[in-house]
Amino acid sequence: MSSEPSTFYTHATIITINPTREVILNGGILVTGSRIVGVGKTSSFPPSFLPPNTKTISLKGRILIPGLINTHSHLAQSLLRGLAEDLPLHSWLCDSIWPLEASYDTDDGYIAARLTIAEMLKSGTTCFLESMLTHRSGFENVVRAVGESGIRACLGKLVKFEESNKELNITDPRDKDVAFMSISSMLAAHEKHHGTFNDRLHVWAAAGTPRGSPLSVHLGIGEACKEHDIGLTMHCAEAPRDLTIYRESYGLTPMQFCRQAKLTGNKTVLAHMVHLDLEYDLPILEATGTTVAHNPNSNLKLASGIAKVPEMLEGGVNVSLGTDGAPCGNTYDMFREMHLAGIIHKGANLDAKLVGAELVLDMATTNGARALGLEGEIGSIEVGKKADFVVVKPGLNAAPWDEGQVAQGGVESHDCDC
Repeated sequence: MSSEPSTFYTHATIITINPTREVILNGGILVTGSRIVGVGKTSSFPPSFLPPNTKTISLKGRILIPGLINTHSHLAQSLLRGLAEDLPLHSWLCDSIWPLEASYDTDDGYIAARLTIAEMLKSGTTCFLESMLTHRSGFENVVRAVGESGIRACLGKLVKFEESNKELNITDPRDKDVAFMSISSMLAAHEKHHGTFNDRLHVWAAAGTPRGSPLSVHLGIGEACKEHDIGLTMHCAEAPRDLTIYRESYGLTPMQFCRQAKLTGNKTVLAHMVHLDLEYDLPILEATGTTVAHNPNSNLKLASGIAKVPEMLEGGVNVSLGTDGAPCGNTYDMFREMHLAGIIHKGANLDAKLVGAELVLDMATTNGARALGLEGEIGSIEVGKKADFVVVKPGLNAAPWDEGQVAQGGVESHDCDC
């Protein structure tokens, strides 16, 4: 018998997201240590099954879902919320966000990360992928914040080369720190921090966006990640000009570039992916097992466009969800992101059947777990998995709902008892 503490959560409606998409009414979950050891009807747990001194918590009237997984976020940008409003992506980056990020000092990144993590946890996110930790944010700052909070994290250590480009009218003040954002510094961070805090923290590479820099330097990042089995994330084909930049600078589509640079694979998450050549890029995405992180809120605010998510899903691509950062989405709330993902494609395609509610929840949970290589640990409520789940309390703005009619109801409110 395990000596770890046990907790029995009872009388909840459990949306498991297990392989059969089982919904359990009046359900119970037994957790020992950090693992789920039992899931089923509350009445199916005899007293003899519960370890001695098990704590019982009634969740009557509550709904349990797997912890939400944010696969594209910027932890250090919470301090920049509201400082770059109503700007197109190019001006937003070059004139506002990059200069502000380049001015961070001492504990700024730590304070920002703590604020972001608090917002994530309060809105139901239990795991995230940080997509671009710049030097001034301080990698150690964010590691410290993750360790203190208890959240699960994949931290992308930025690897970039000089991105200032006169021909494209791009000026990146972060280039002054480019020596600290090398492949070797990423490998050192991986060696030091990957698997720390009882394996809650993983270190990934965050590749700088190709904007005319030689393909060979991006190939170096891809080869290093493949050699050391390191996850990789990158902003890709986000802005309206990006497809043209890939074609004119490299003679390739975005995914042809990524394939040649060895930036694809089942441990790669490419964010945005709004401006693709679908004829060439979708088959590469599917064949390589590369994940797309969909960011509808950010893409709308910055007028980047709408990613072809229905086509991606139809083509067998794993699509997850991300909030992006506070200045481009104003929030790290994954419920808001799910809401947008569930309606935007219906309107854009004049088809109300596209990207339904269950699929959106998949994108925010099990698809996110698959994207991070953690599908055996999180993403669904199943025996043997980590006890990363969220308790949702239906509020006044919820559809009429009770446990006996859950199949006909729906839940919009998301006040989380986290």
